[in-house]
Amino acid sequence: MADVHPLIRDELLPPERPPRRHLISIADLSREEVERLLGLARAFARSLDRDVKKLPTLRGRTVVNLFYESSTRTSSSFELAAKRLSADVMSIKAAGSAVDKGESLKDTALTIGCYDPDVVVIRHPEIGAPHLVARHTGAHVVNAGDGKHQHPTQALLDLYTIDEELGGVENLHVAIVGDVLHSRVARSLIQGLRLMGASVTLVGPPPLIPRGIEAMGCEVSHEIDAVREADVVYVLRMQKERMQAGANYVPSLREYTARWGVTPERIRPGQRVMHPGPMNRGVEIDGEVADAANALIERQVRSGLAVRMAVLYDLLTHGPVAVAAPETLEVA
Repeated sequence: MADVHPLIRDELLPPERPPRRHLISIADLSREEVERLLGLARAFARSLDRDVKKLPTLRGRTVVNLFYESSTRTSSSFELAAKRLSADVMSIKAAGSAVDKGESLKDTALTIGCYDPDVVVIRHPEIGAPHLVARHTGAHVVNAGDGKHQHPTQALLDLYTIDEELGGVENLHVAIVGDVLHSRVARSLIQGLRLMGASVTLVGPPPLIPRGIEAMGCEVSHEIDAVREADVVYVLRMQKERMQAGANYVPSLREYTARWGVTPERIRPGQRVMHPGPMNRGVEIDGEVADAANALIERQVRSGLAVRMAVLYDLLTHGPVAVAAPETLEVA
């Protein structure tokens, strides 16, 4: 094409595709973008109250759920979110797939890319896995958890739950209690809470609080009494599957429970309690606290469906909440 006139050559070249939008980290979002997603989730939550809950919004689109780690809440809610939006869904678990035969993530991504999916939702034990999938497929990529790095949709559903329950996030005080060191949920949630104007205190034994994490704009306490000052107590489990073999982060689970477990005596009336699940009752959280009226744990699960519908819709339509809001769409 060297001899072709530049104006004609430009017409012959295929148009450049706009860069794909992904959701890999809360740090990639502005406050306005978070507010848009939460507003969209509210609209989808209203659609879930209908007798016929399915919407035609993403009919003809394909969503691939690629999970290299065990999951109940996240995998099931992403699958149901896509189906409620009428997308075609393919769910792939590492166990029983070519991964068991030694296939690399790159080759798995290249294989999936041959099916031309619109969205790939990935959970992987290694930090950076979503970036690799984004490089080797043409799909929008949603990070459903990479190592101890990020879990952005969990943070969004937590922000949504707090906003719905307490009428806003700004100026609230949230205490995050437990194994922060190995928690991708904590990292994403700290970023989300600070972005929306809340203050954050991390509470737990010194070995389980990362050094220098105060740089993220939070405070640190090693005393469980610090949770009494918070509006919301957010409880984390011990991430034993990510702990270094042979390392002693706490003397024993019994001592951890005695010093940092969230029990009825350690919270005050009216405090909201949250937990991303799965819970280890009797370890990081007492069953009485988990089942109390002020616990928002089941509400978090319900919020996850609406928020993940909002994320899929937003990535694939690029539209603001006011455009084709779900309550104006016909039921499939």
